[in-house]
Amino acid sequence: MWLQRLTVALKRTLSLLVLALFLVGSTLPTQETADRVRRYTRPLEFDFAGWTLEAAAVKLGQFSLGATGYLAPPGRRELVLEYVDLIRQGKQIENRLAEIYGDPNLTDPEAQAAPVIDERARLRAQQAELQPTAEALLQEQVAVVLAQMGLGVAGAPVPPVAFHFSRVPVALVVSPREVIRQDANIQLDPDISLEEKVALEQQVEGGLGVSALVVPIGGVGSYPTMIQESADLAWVAEVVAHEWVHNYLTLRPLGMLYESSPELRTMNETVASLLGKRIGRAVLARYYPERLPPEPSAPVPPPSPAEPPAFDFHAEMRETRLTVDRLLAEGKVEEAEAYMETRRRFFWQNGYHIRRLNQAYFAFYGAYADQPGGAAGEDPVGAAVRELWERIDDPARFLRTMAWITSYEELQERLTGMGQLHAQGD
Repeated sequence: MWLQRLTVALKRTLSLLVLALFLVGSTLPTQETADRVRRYTRPLEFDFAGWTLEAAAVKLGQFSLGATGYLAPPGRRELVLEYVDLIRQGKQIENRLAEIYGDPNLTDPEAQAAPVIDERARLRAQQAELQPTAEALLQEQVAVVLAQMGLGVAGAPVPPVAFHFSRVPVALVVSPREVIRQDANIQLDPDISLEEKVALEQQVEGGLGVSALVVPIGGVGSYPTMIQESADLAWVAEVVAHEWVHNYLTLRPLGMLYESSPELRTMNETVASLLGKRIGRAVLARYYPERLPPEPSAPVPPPSPAEPPAFDFHAEMRETRLTVDRLLAEGKVEEAEAYMETRRRFFWQNGYHIRRLNQAYFAFYGAYADQPGGAAGEDPVGAAVRELWERIDDPARFLRTMAWITSYEELQERLTGMGQLHAQGD
């Protein structure tokens, strides 16, 4: 009887969360700009509502059936690793098929590809069989780590950790040309071709006089969250945690105000990025220590005069952003755009194949300011969030503190107050 009552309660909770997170989710763009952009995107848009309802039904089924209860701890770990390995094999097969169909020396590529296609079908069937349980296990493991960090109520995080592996949409990001600012972020069908992406960018830019860019994303903060399949377990754990933080914030002031200003968007994304990395590493350390990547290395000492300096993407991108900001502030829009194209070619020559480098690029990537520099340039908002993170150094307290901050000015006041208390303590 108690299990039945618990299942009913979970279903009600999930239904309410789906509604709340769908209405105020962190990925919804500002309505006015989005309406103008959607004149161009409607035929290509992702069916976000349909996907969310379908994924929610899958999650409710997992809760009802207790998908992980029959597995002993070693079996749980091995099942997740088996699922991840199937993803790896699937990617290898896709690469093999691309080679076969692209090989000009093959007279009958269809015959060569036939057994590979059969193998792909077999792997996909295995993946489909394991996916619900693998998702449930990873949800449970992330939830345990969150609870250990103090991010739980009665031993369970709220909202519950819920995600679904899926092909993730791409996003059309729109910024004004005169200033770097994300004015719209619209999810598009993941199957659109490169030609369709380029044509859409050109249509939006030509029709609205803005900067536009279609970018890949790793997850969407819906409920359940949408996570791109990957054989990189460290990346998966980080993104699951990152999107859970968005779910947590969406029910609190910081997340509810996500689209209110560029500063609040940066605060949201930087908080989720910092915690996603910390929580993701903790999940791997507890359950998959052999998959735990090494800690970020210390700064490399400068090379000797005889050694040419290694290409530093982060530093070069920071320099690019600073120069673009200066040119735009001086009203030199065309000069800034010409400079970005020159720099894009420079990055390409050094192994970083950026398709387009424009205002929309910086508007999107600059909000993820969990480390200094890069596409964020000298944006003080990310630096302030990182400073609070360093001062608190407790994931639960940091998240609860940030969740109730409603402006960059309030964040500054909080840091000032902490500094005064520290001075008094001295």
